[in-house]
Amino acid sequence: MKKANGTVFKYGDNVDTDVIIPARYLNSSDPAELAQHCMEDIDKDFIKNVKPGDIIVADKNFGCGSSREHAPIAIKAAGVSCVIAQTFARIFYRNSINIGLPIIECPEAAEAIQAGDEVEIDFDTGIITDKTQNRQFKGQAFPPFMQKIIAAGGLINYINED
Repeated sequence: MKKANGTVFKYGDNVDTDVIIPARYLNSSDPAELAQHCMEDIDKDFIKNVKPGDIIVADKNFGCGSSREHAPIAIKAAGVSCVIAQTFARIFYRNSINIGLPIIECPEAAEAIQAGDEVEIDFDTGIITDKTQNRQFKGQAFPPFMQKIIAAGGLINYINED
């Protein structure tokens, strides 16, 4: 898990877990089923257009609302390789790392990057490169232990590797 590379889907402030995965689908814990409904209440065409490796960029407080792990699971299962935001809700941040979804806080990148831009993220350095705008931003680099958790596919897999 050294880099992510994909097309950006851009969202605003306070994207809560109820729009990431609507409550009416929480009767399933199957990641593939959850992915089919990811973001549908805020972007009905998201699941039709997202490709493996694509990136979500958002403004402040991404993942606010309930503490359900279903939200980062749906995003990861939809093929998103990373979420960049100005800030994340704390429980969403923890749940994302726990299930192996890379997320990076970088206010400058979140503000400047636009929907449809091609972006590359180097997880070792935290460098976010917007290839479309030919700009770079310095986000938080993942510490080695977090990279191992994400590379393993989440905390449970990481613990079971030993």
